[in-house]
Amino acid sequence: MSASRRESGSPYMEWSKLRSHARFDLATSGLSSYPLAKLPFRPGDLEINGETIYGYAPLQDRLARKTGAAPDSIVAAAGTSMANHLALAALVEPGDEVLIEQPTYELILSTARYLGASIRRFPRPASEGFRLDPGEVARALTPRTRLVVLTNLHNPSSVSASEESLREIGEIAAGVGADVLVDEVYLEACFGEPPRRSAFFLGPNFVTTSSLTKGYGLSGLRCGWILARPELARRMWRINDLYGATPVHPGELLSVVALDHLAGVAEHARAQLGRNRALLDAFLDARRDLDAPRTAFGTTSFPALAGTRVDDLCRTLREKYDTSVVPGAFFEMPERFRIGIGGETAMVEEGLRRLGCALDDMAGSAPVTSVP
Repeated sequence: MSASRRESGSPYMEWSKLRSHARFDLATSGLSSYPLAKLPFRPGDLEINGETIYGYAPLQDRLARKTGAAPDSIVAAAGTSMANHLALAALVEPGDEVLIEQPTYELILSTARYLGASIRRFPRPASEGFRLDPGEVARALTPRTRLVVLTNLHNPSSVSASEESLREIGEIAAGVGADVLVDEVYLEACFGEPPRRSAFFLGPNFVTTSSLTKGYGLSGLRCGWILARPELARRMWRINDLYGATPVHPGELLSVVALDHLAGVAEHARAQLGRNRALLDAFLDARRDLDAPRTAFGTTSFPALAGTRVDDLCRTLREKYDTSVVPGAFFEMPERFRIGIGGETAMVEEGLRRLGCALDDMAGSAPVTSVP
């Protein structure tokens, strides 16, 4: 293995685990943890070990009911990150050309590089509100392209892609024999309003990934999945033997419970995000120094900052206000930063207030005072 492969990793994940923590955490992109006590299970119902097979049948059944896909097209995975890794590993050989949206989630880029892909980009311009444009895909595609990768809802902006745009991209990709991988984890935060189906159902060359991690506050269950044509799904199960081999069975059992009661979990999440989105919209309305596309769904916003360096803002925000946001450099846009609104409402409200104070400090319109 080459030195570059041995040293591969995700700069964003390293920052997130080691340097993002703050009392007021606007850097997280998922819902705050759903209380385990609200899931109707008895500890005595859990078992340490289960069958060592390709797919725990009750979980496969619940995922089939949720997604509408046949069980032989579903691959369970340890969250969306592992789902993306397995999908990329099954779809890409070293040297294959992969066309990835820009900006996008950093871990997608890092994984594609780790797997030896030759990466090309197509833009989702901020000037167009990060809209997904099939024409940009067509212009960037080459006869060597084997895979097109995008996120929906878009990470980091939460902008939604229309089914028509996705279908057109699938047709464009099929013209050169390419597949389309869509990370749909934030689509879960729409809670079916309006009803949305996975892009998997738009054509045979679509592969999609998702999980319960972002929209429901169930990250610790690591309940992720991939939807893929059956022969590709079988390949992913075999590849996962090299990574996960045997799933954590208590996690499978709890995931079944969560999926059986997902309507209640979703209602809790919907109400929390509704309150927090109103706070975010009011905050953005009051800031002339920030510009961000407004979205009806999702857990993040990606504003541009006028006249101030984002790294200076992040430093002031952390050191003086004990608050964190994600620097836009992790999304290749250093003039922006990502705000997460999935936390408890009181925390989000205070975090936004402190962000406003830090912005005022940077603009020189407020005295430098400590904040408890």
